[in-house]
Amino acid sequence: MPSHPARGATRVDTTPIPRLGVLLSGGGRTLVNLIERIASGRLRAELACVVADRPQALGLVRAQEANLPNRYLCDPAAIWSYLREHRVDLVCLCGYLRLLPIDPAFRSRVLNIHPSLLPAHGGKGMHGQHVHEAVLLHGDAESGCTVHVCTDEYDRGPIVLQQRVPVLPGDSADSLAARVFAAECEAYPQAIERHWQTIGVNAAR
Repeated sequence: MPSHPARGATRVDTTPIPRLGVLLSGGGRTLVNLIERIASGRLRAELACVVADRPQALGLVRAQEANLPNRYLCDPAAIWSYLREHRVDLVCLCGYLRLLPIDPAFRSRVLNIHPSLLPAHGGKGMHGQHVHEAVLLHGDAESGCTVHVCTDEYDRGPIVLQQRVPVLPGDSADSLAARVFAAECEAYPQAIERHWQTIGVNAAR
Protein backbone atom coordinates (compact mmCIF):
# COMPACT_ATOMS: atom_id res chain seq x y z
CA MET A 1 0.00 0.00 0.00
CA PRO A 2 1.26 3.54 -0.70
CA SER A 3 2.55 5.39 2.30
CA HIS A 4 1.19 8.77 3.29
CA PRO A 5 2.79 11.55 5.34
CA ALA A 6 1.82 11.40 8.99
CA ARG A 7 -0.87 13.84 9.98
CA GLY A 8 0.73 17.09 11.10
CA ALA A 9 4.07 16.21 9.45
CA THR A 10 5.94 19.16 7.94
CA ARG A 11 6.14 19.05 4.15
CA VAL A 12 9.72 19.40 2.95
CA ASP A 13 10.22 21.80 0.04
CA THR A 14 12.48 19.99 -2.42
CA THR A 15 12.55 22.77 -5.03
CA PRO A 16 16.17 23.57 -5.91
CA ILE A 17 17.23 26.85 -4.35
CA PRO A 18 18.68 29.52 -6.63
CA ARG A 19 22.31 30.51 -6.61
CA LEU A 20 22.40 34.33 -6.57
CA GLY A 21 24.98 36.56 -8.17
CA VAL A 22 24.94 40.09 -6.76
CA LEU A 23 26.06 43.14 -8.75
CA LEU A 24 26.63 46.38 -6.87
CA SER A 25 28.31 49.77 -7.11
CA GLY A 26 28.32 51.05 -3.54
CA GLY A 27 28.03 50.16 0.10
CA GLY A 28 26.27 46.83 -0.16
CA ARG A 29 23.37 47.42 2.25
CA THR A 30 21.08 45.33 0.07
CA LEU A 31 23.71 42.58 -0.08
CA VAL A 32 23.86 42.57 3.73
CA ASN A 33 20.07 42.24 3.87
CA LEU A 34 20.19 39.20 1.57
CA ILE A 35 22.99 37.65 3.64
CA GLU A 36 20.96 38.09 6.82
CA ARG A 37 17.73 36.79 5.28
CA ILE A 38 19.44 33.66 3.99
CA ALA A 39 21.24 33.05 7.29
CA SER A 40 17.96 33.31 9.23
CA GLY A 41 16.09 31.00 6.86
CA ARG A 42 13.76 33.73 5.62
CA LEU A 43 15.08 33.48 2.05
CA ARG A 44 15.64 30.12 0.38
CA ALA A 45 18.67 30.96 -1.71
CA GLU A 46 22.43 30.70 -1.80
CA LEU A 47 24.81 33.57 -2.48
CA ALA A 48 27.26 32.44 -5.16
CA CYS A 49 29.35 35.55 -5.84
CA VAL A 50 29.48 39.35 -5.79
CA VAL A 51 30.66 41.71 -8.54
CA ALA A 52 31.33 45.45 -8.14
CA ASP A 53 32.01 47.97 -10.89
CA ARG A 54 34.05 50.16 -8.54
CA PRO A 55 37.27 48.84 -6.99
CA GLN A 56 36.71 50.73 -3.72
CA ALA A 57 33.06 49.72 -3.29
CA LEU A 58 32.34 48.94 0.34
CA GLY A 59 30.14 46.12 -0.90
CA LEU A 60 33.29 44.19 -1.85
CA VAL A 61 34.52 44.47 1.73
CA ARG A 62 31.18 43.19 2.99
CA ALA A 63 31.37 40.28 0.55
CA GLN A 64 34.86 39.45 1.82
CA GLU A 65 33.64 39.59 5.42
CA ALA A 66 30.94 37.07 4.51
CA ASN A 67 33.50 34.83 2.75
CA LEU A 68 31.76 35.27 -0.59
CA PRO A 69 33.69 35.07 -3.88
CA ASN A 70 33.96 38.62 -5.16
CA ARG A 71 35.59 40.60 -7.92
CA TYR A 72 35.87 44.08 -9.39
CA LEU A 73 34.76 43.86 -13.03
CA CYS A 74 33.44 46.36 -15.55
CA ASP A 75 33.56 44.55 -18.89
CA PRO A 76 30.16 42.93 -19.58
CA ALA A 77 31.69 39.82 -21.16
CA ALA A 78 33.93 39.34 -18.12
CA ILE A 79 30.97 39.79 -15.77
CA TRP A 80 28.84 37.16 -17.51
CA SER A 81 31.81 34.79 -17.63
CA TYR A 82 32.36 35.19 -13.89
CA LEU A 83 28.67 34.58 -13.18
CA ARG A 84 28.76 31.41 -15.28
CA GLU A 85 31.92 30.29 -13.51
CA HIS A 86 30.00 30.43 -10.23
CA ARG A 87 26.92 28.70 -11.67
CA VAL A 88 24.62 31.64 -10.97
CA ASP A 89 20.89 31.06 -11.49
CA LEU A 90 19.58 34.55 -10.71
CA VAL A 91 21.44 37.85 -10.94
CA CYS A 92 20.36 40.52 -8.43
CA LEU A 93 21.30 44.13 -9.07
CA CYS A 94 21.75 45.75 -5.66
CA GLY A 95 22.48 49.40 -6.28
CA TYR A 96 24.30 48.66 -9.55
CA LEU A 97 24.43 51.90 -11.52
CA ARG A 98 25.68 50.79 -14.93
CA LEU A 99 23.43 49.74 -17.78
CA LEU A 100 24.46 46.13 -18.32
CA PRO A 101 23.58 44.54 -21.69
CA ILE A 102 21.81 41.30 -20.80
CA ASP A 103 23.48 38.13 -22.02
CA PRO A 104 20.90 36.11 -24.01
CA ALA A 105 21.44 33.11 -21.73
CA PHE A 106 20.38 35.24 -18.75
CA ARG A 107 17.22 36.75 -20.23
CA SER A 108 14.49 36.82 -17.55
CA ARG A 109 17.13 35.87 -14.95
CA VAL A 110 18.30 39.37 -13.94
CA LEU A 111 16.39 41.34 -11.31
CA ASN A 112 16.74 44.95 -10.20
CA ILE A 113 15.23 46.85 -7.30
CA HIS A 114 14.43 50.52 -7.85
CA PRO A 115 13.45 52.98 -5.06
CA SER A 116 10.22 54.22 -6.61
CA LEU A 117 6.94 52.94 -7.96
CA LEU A 118 7.95 52.44 -11.57
CA PRO A 119 7.30 53.69 -14.16
CA ALA A 120 7.38 56.88 -12.08
CA HIS A 121 10.81 58.37 -11.44
CA GLY A 122 12.84 55.84 -13.39
CA GLY A 123 15.40 56.06 -16.17
CA LYS A 124 19.00 57.08 -16.61
CA GLY A 125 20.37 59.10 -13.69
CA MET A 126 17.42 58.29 -11.44
CA HIS A 127 18.91 56.51 -8.46
CA GLY A 128 19.31 57.02 -4.73
CA GLN A 129 18.61 60.50 -3.45
CA HIS A 130 17.75 61.77 -6.94
CA VAL A 131 14.66 59.57 -6.90
CA HIS A 132 13.46 60.64 -3.44
CA GLU A 133 14.03 64.31 -4.23
CA ALA A 134 11.97 63.90 -7.40
CA VAL A 135 9.12 62.25 -5.47
CA LEU A 136 9.00 65.17 -3.02
CA LEU A 137 9.31 67.79 -5.76
CA HIS A 138 6.46 66.15 -7.66
CA GLY A 139 4.25 66.18 -4.58
CA ASP A 140 3.52 62.45 -4.66
CA ALA A 141 1.34 61.10 -1.86
CA GLU A 142 3.15 57.77 -1.82
CA SER A 143 6.37 56.16 -2.94
CA GLY A 144 7.88 52.72 -2.54
CA CYS A 145 10.04 50.28 -4.42
CA THR A 146 9.80 48.10 -7.51
CA VAL A 147 11.49 44.81 -8.31
CA HIS A 148 11.53 44.14 -12.03
CA VAL A 149 13.16 41.90 -14.61
CA CYS A 150 15.99 43.74 -16.36
CA THR A 151 16.13 44.53 -20.06
CA ASP A 152 18.63 46.54 -22.05
CA GLU A 153 16.96 49.78 -20.94
CA TYR A 154 17.09 51.50 -17.57
CA ASP A 155 14.23 50.55 -15.23
CA ARG A 156 12.15 48.75 -17.84
CA GLY A 157 11.02 45.16 -17.97
CA PRO A 158 8.21 43.17 -16.35
CA ILE A 159 7.40 44.11 -12.75
CA VAL A 160 7.70 41.25 -10.28
CA LEU A 161 6.62 43.09 -7.12
CA GLN A 162 5.96 46.58 -5.78
CA GLN A 163 5.71 47.73 -2.18
CA ARG A 164 4.21 51.10 -1.28
CA VAL A 165 5.02 53.51 1.52
CA PRO A 166 3.39 56.84 2.38
CA VAL A 167 5.05 60.18 1.85
CA LEU A 168 4.55 61.96 5.16
CA PRO A 169 4.20 65.70 5.86
CA GLY A 170 7.61 67.19 6.53
CA ASP A 171 9.49 64.34 4.84
CA SER A 172 13.00 65.03 3.63
CA ALA A 173 14.77 62.98 0.99
CA ASP A 174 16.64 61.23 3.81
CA SER A 175 13.56 60.33 5.85
CA LEU A 176 11.74 59.09 2.77
CA ALA A 177 14.81 57.10 1.70
CA ALA A 178 14.90 55.33 5.06
CA ARG A 179 11.24 54.35 4.78
CA VAL A 180 11.67 53.11 1.21
CA PHE A 181 14.79 51.12 2.10
CA ALA A 182 12.89 49.34 4.87
CA ALA A 183 10.32 48.36 2.24
CA GLU A 184 13.11 47.20 -0.09
CA CYS A 185 14.44 44.87 2.61
CA GLU A 186 11.10 43.07 2.61
CA ALA A 187 10.32 43.29 -1.09
CA TYR A 188 13.53 41.99 -2.65
CA PRO A 189 13.62 38.61 -0.86
CA GLN A 190 9.91 38.13 -1.61
CA ALA A 191 10.45 38.98 -5.28
CA ILE A 192 13.43 36.64 -5.58
CA GLU A 193 11.39 33.72 -4.28
CA ARG A 194 8.37 34.64 -6.40
CA HIS A 195 10.39 34.98 -9.60
CA TRP A 196 12.32 31.77 -8.95
CA GLN A 197 9.04 29.90 -8.54
CA THR A 198 8.06 31.21 -11.97
CA ILE A 199 11.27 30.43 -13.86
CA GLY A 200 13.14 27.97 -11.65
CA VAL A 201 12.11 24.80 -13.45
CA ASN A 202 13.68 26.05 -16.67
CA ALA A 203 16.58 27.97 -15.13
CA ALA A 204 17.82 25.43 -12.60
CA ARG A 205 21.28 24.03 -13.26
